Amino acid sequence: MLTDLVLSVEGTEFAATLALILALCSALAHAVLGTLQKSRYDPWEARGAIDAFVFVMALMAGLFILPWPEPEIIPILFGVWAIHLFYKSLQALAYERGAFTVVYPVARGTAPICTVIFASIAFGEHFEPGQWLGVAMLSGGIMSLSVVNLRGRAVSLQSETMLTALGLALLTGVMIAVYTTYDAWGIRQSADPFTFIAWFFVADGWSFPLIAWLRRRRRAEADRLPLRPLMWRGLAGALIAFVSFGCVMLATRLDKVGEAVALRETSVIFAALLGWLVLREPLGPARAGLMALIALGAAMVELAS
Repeated sequence: MLTDLVLSVEGTEFAATLALILALCSALAHAVLGTLQKSRYDPWEARGAIDAFVFVMALMAGLFILPWPEPEIIPILFGVWAIHLFYKSLQALAYERGAFTVVYPVARGTAPICTVIFASIAFGEHFEPGQWLGVAMLSGGIMSLSVVNLRGRAVSLQSETMLTALGLALLTGVMIAVYTTYDAWGIRQSADPFTFIAWFFVADGWSFPLIAWLRRRRRAEADRLPLRPLMWRGLAGALIAFVSFGCVMLATRLDKVGEAVALRETSVIFAALLGWLVLREPLGPARAGLMALIALGAAMVELAS
């Protein structure tokens, strides 16, 4: 039923509207997912717990609910596994070496510009000058959050550890653009987008839990954090990940990849609002100003097309 809906609107004017809604849903889900990863747990373990539940649930859906992927999709899924494993490894290394609130904006701010460039090469997408300005405002606003978040911390941007973390964050941002472009190409090759999404999660979800388990085993018993809270966090993260990644992949099938990604990266606005409204975290004039810049940039990407 959902497959028929997606296929029926492809190529219509409503496709762009649906893609916009899906991208914003992905942004909200991504903000919640990012908050879950801001935890006392090792970033490898936190991601491994999420992926373990993602793998099991996607495998059940793939085996018992959805059709098997077409034979020509199998090699694409191997590419999914390799690209996403590299991306998540870079991300975990960056989180190990730098504060989440400093590293995360650099990675997410790098992604939109790189994705627009990659999508123009892969799909022949064309951005108007006003859209390029919007992307620059969006990316600049997101990356500037790292400077604002660094204030009051004991570490400076010039420290060796922070420079390493920022370098890894930049590479992570490039890999976000790589996997977004590759996934958009992959889902467009499949007759059933939901079959691709399910087997995408199967291909992507099995390796990181194994890495996390091996890392946990090497630790002394006293250094291991409780497993039960980690599992609950993993279950919640998995459910949110289906929405976050699934919605943006559907959006990139229905409309321009660059526009979908620009809207998805407004997740930092949702994250800041959630922190302010729910966790009572201070927003401040500098952060509020950057939120406005990011929102204006995203609006320009949509309206200047």
